[in-house]
Amino acid sequence: MTGTTNDRDRTHVVTAFLRHDGDVLLLCRSDAVGTYTGRWGGVSGFAEGDPDEQVRTEIREETSLEDAASLVRSGRPVEFADPELDREWVVHPYLFDCEDREVELSEEHDAAEWVPPTDIVVPDSGYETVPQLWTAYERVAPTGRSIAADDEHGAAALSIRALEVVRDRAGLLVAERATDGAEADEEWDELAELARRLLEARPSMAVLRNRVNRTMADAEAAANGTQAGAPEVLAAALAGIDRALEADTEAAATAADVLEGSVMTVSRSGTVLEAIRAGDPRRVLVAESRPAREGVAVAETLAEDVPVTLHTDAAAAHLLATEDVDRVLVGADTIRADGAVVNKTGTRALSVAAVREDVPVTVVAATDKLSTRAELNLESGDRSAVYDGDADLDVANPTFDVTPPDCVTEVATERGRLDPEGLEDVVEELRELEDWRS
Repeated sequence: MTGTTNDRDRTHVVTAFLRHDGDVLLLCRSDAVGTYTGRWGGVSGFAEGDPDEQVRTEIREETSLEDAASLVRSGRPVEFADPELDREWVVHPYLFDCEDREVELSEEHDAAEWVPPTDIVVPDSGYETVPQLWTAYERVAPTGRSIAADDEHGAAALSIRALEVVRDRAGLLVAERATDGAEADEEWDELAELARRLLEARPSMAVLRNRVNRTMADAEAAANGTQAGAPEVLAAALAGIDRALEADTEAAATAADVLEGSVMTVSRSGTVLEAIRAGDPRRVLVAESRPAREGVAVAETLAEDVPVTLHTDAAAAHLLATEDVDRVLVGADTIRADGAVVNKTGTRALSVAAVREDVPVTVVAATDKLSTRAELNLESGDRSAVYDGDADLDVANPTFDVTPPDCVTEVATERGRLDPEGLEDVVEELRELEDWRS
């Protein structure tokens, strides 16, 4: 905290950054508020009680998005003084993910816009913000560490988070260029090192590597033979996020075209959910997906739109044999060049059983999920998720398994439905993106 004196009031406020598809919501403060009229900020308000409760109240009152917003994380408070107001602020920052962008403004704001968060800090973006807004955002923004530790989201979502990390750092370097005199090669070295760390944050997820590689390769191409710097990386990251989101949506649309009758799935995949919602299945069977049981949340979500049967993982083969299941639909964390699919444990057993019952298996994934590596790095979960007793025994809790290509009927991608045998050409394209590291 800087410039504080004992005669200033210490005022606690909350600031929530609502995120949707990589953008955050900025609100322009109206004449109805007492401070910083005409400036842009997040969803904010005085924290007269528990900040964790107050922030949800502010989201409800200022945007009507409370039911569509889920907490990602809270951050360490930002403390600063404003001499003009003779006030000392303590800002409690939060990040929420939103399902949609339909905002209903209160009288406290004149306008709302969804923008890349780098618009907060990049010069000439057109947004004069409340003080320390970027600092508050940085306290809750995604990081390499948060990506490595995330066991709730699928590979596609985490690849977007990785691009956000690159985007945010590049944006800050663009903002700092005018004052610190940094050269493009200095910026590139820093951003390249950040990209390399992100490449290994989740080694089992090819989509994260491919999308980071494309961003850096595109930045080099944009420099047209000169040294790429922060502006080129920022532009490439912004375009990469848009491209990735579009590819995932188009892959889901490809899968939706073949969904009818009864569909069985396992684990949680945003692309699978999107495909089912866009398709026309009459029933969905969802494996609970132990040990985390993420299938339960999937079943609850889908139950709003279609009849759902939630079942144990062990019952999948039995239900395939005794129920009228028309298709198995699963996501993928990684697809090997030979068509083998790496996905949440349980996918292999489900697919093998489906082949036995002559039920087609569709894997839905953007082509960025194809791996350029022959070897696979399969992650494991905490042993305590399976057993927390005192007996002297070993515990196996593999997070991923590998489904053989002969158990996959097709891969639904943004390029259409591909046979597992026809993926090598795409892999060669992805290998070319790795040249920026040489």
